[in-house]
Amino acid sequence: MGTLKALVFDVDGTLADTEMAHMDAFNHAFAEEGLDWRWDVETYTRLLEISGGKERMMHYWKQVHPDVKDIDGGGLKDTIDRLHAMKSAAYENAVQSFAVQLRPGVLKLIQSAHQAGLRLAIATTTSPVNISVLLRNAIGPDWKSLFTVIEDASTAPNKKPHPQVYNQTLSRLGLAGKDCLAFEDSSNGLRAAISAGLPVIVTPNSFTAHHDFDGALQILPDLAQVTVDQLHQWHSAV
Repeated sequence: MGTLKALVFDVDGTLADTEMAHMDAFNHAFAEEGLDWRWDVETYTRLLEISGGKERMMHYWKQVHPDVKDIDGGGLKDTIDRLHAMKSAAYENAVQSFAVQLRPGVLKLIQSAHQAGLRLAIATTTSPVNISVLLRNAIGPDWKSLFTVIEDASTAPNKKPHPQVYNQTLSRLGLAGKDCLAFEDSSNGLRAAISAGLPVIVTPNSFTAHHDFDGALQILPDLAQVTVDQLHQWHSAV
């Protein structure tokens, strides 16, 4: 196994319990658009199997309106784009109202890893604005200085479980997967990271607790008790 040189973090569900705020923001957008859609927790949990907000809405649209033929047409895409913009604005308002918090231990581990000389990266399929508003609120205006690489939906359009976002992160870090640890909360994220050769620490949440995490290096309730020394020990045992 390689030497641990970098930590690579997913965002939604991993760094913060964001999914309830995302669900509420989707429902706000549907109401604004005059749609009679309303996603409850059970529905949204199922839809989280689909990575990406626009992809999630398109998947649901096909389910509730299977007669829609113009899936690739501009009209439907324009509606999805408009819904996603409204949803993003509602989510940003929720974060700025402190409705979303970092998960236990996340900030302490990020700061101690940075101080210990480990490089930090983000590999997510969420949009740049979602990352920025969350981490600016939780860490401060200089949050980007902590992360060497940020890969997101704008740079890696192939959603997890496709490994594109991890492959691009590794390429920009100039590291092999075996020199990193990934942090994920979902089976799609786990599979994406493993496909790119990274060992993975999984911290499930209420939306992903039922997922299959076979192949994870560790499965933990959160990062509250995790230290950098512990990460080195787990990594060296791979």
